Amino acid sequence: MIRIGGWARLSTCDWPGRLVATVFCQGCPWRCGYCHNPELLDPRVPAAVSWGAVTVHLARRRGLLDGVVFSGGEPLLQAGLADAVRQARALGFAVGLHTGGAYPRRFGQLLGEGLLDWVGFDVKAHPEAYEKVTATPNSAFPAARSLRLLLDSGVPHEVRTTVDPDLLDAAGVTALRSWTERQGVRGHVLKTARAV
Repeated sequence: MIRIGGWARLSTCDWPGRLVATVFCQGCPWRCGYCHNPELLDPRVPAAVSWGAVTVHLARRRGLLDGVVFSGGEPLLQAGLADAVRQARALGFAVGLHTGGAYPRRFGQLLGEGLLDWVGFDVKAHPEAYEKVTATPNSAFPAARSLRLLLDSGVPHEVRTTVDPDLLDAAGVTALRSWTERQGVRGHVLKTARAV
């Protein structure tokens, strides 16, 4: 199904205004310098909890939780994500996704099937500065493609950027804000990187 590096049985901060369970998917193709979940980067790490255990918990929390958020790591790395999302929805939960958009084909599938109720989308930088932040070649194109898919889908979302001044200076933030505005982003949220 999906490989899970950890989870929060109750979260009030992973989906604004909702009480959710948050599933942290193992693995990420990018290596952002400020990553606050570095233990989730390696996709080969054995699962910390099974998806079956999560669904048992969810079944017991119907009527108490508003939804489930798939976070990471990068949840779209998981080939089984769509099936997990379908199962969560079959249990009666709304589904949120935290993503950087590294896999636009999988993202487009979720959006196209109407499987997502909300998306927290992490834009790392202006496209020309993406590789500096992600430490991964050619990371800007899939992210920009995924952002376009999200904006065109009409799915409620929050577009946000973690600002680490060592990776994204004031000029970089200005260039990024200008670029996101041209894409049609409204309410772009800037967050300060946490010390790790």
